[in-house]
Amino acid sequence: VHMDLPLGVRVEVFQWNNFVDVTIEMSPQPGQDGVCGNANGDQSDDTTSSILARIGARVRPQDNILSGKPFIDFTPQMKKMLEAECPPDVRAPGQAACATSLGLPGDHEEVQACTFDMCFGKNVRARSHAKTYA
Repeated sequence: VHMDLPLGVRVEVFQWNNFVDVTIEMSPQPGQDGVCGNANGDQSDDTTSSILARIGARVRPQDNILSGKPFIDFTPQMKKMLEAECPPDVRAPGQAACATSLGLPGDHEEVQACTFDMCFGKNVRARSHAKTYA
């Protein structure tokens, strides 16, 4: 799918058997930030750690522009890994930030999944590793 949208925004979507590739081309917007960085021309502040520190690990419900509710997966194995491998001095502030940004209690499954991402978001194999906690 190729879309040319207002304000010079171009979107390309390629659907494969097990994933989707999306390319978005647009001019930088005031306050823009996200998984691709903040468009300030400084790649050094676009690391996963920097992005998580600026905007957190989840999109706030009021900022979600997509229809439907996302599938949140937080397994018992992920809970065990979170307790075993995420130091309390990282887990507690991460959980507090997730609860605040999502507007949910700290024990809510979505907050726990967000906390997992705050602790292990820099590890692309974290979910696979969590499966070893049977």
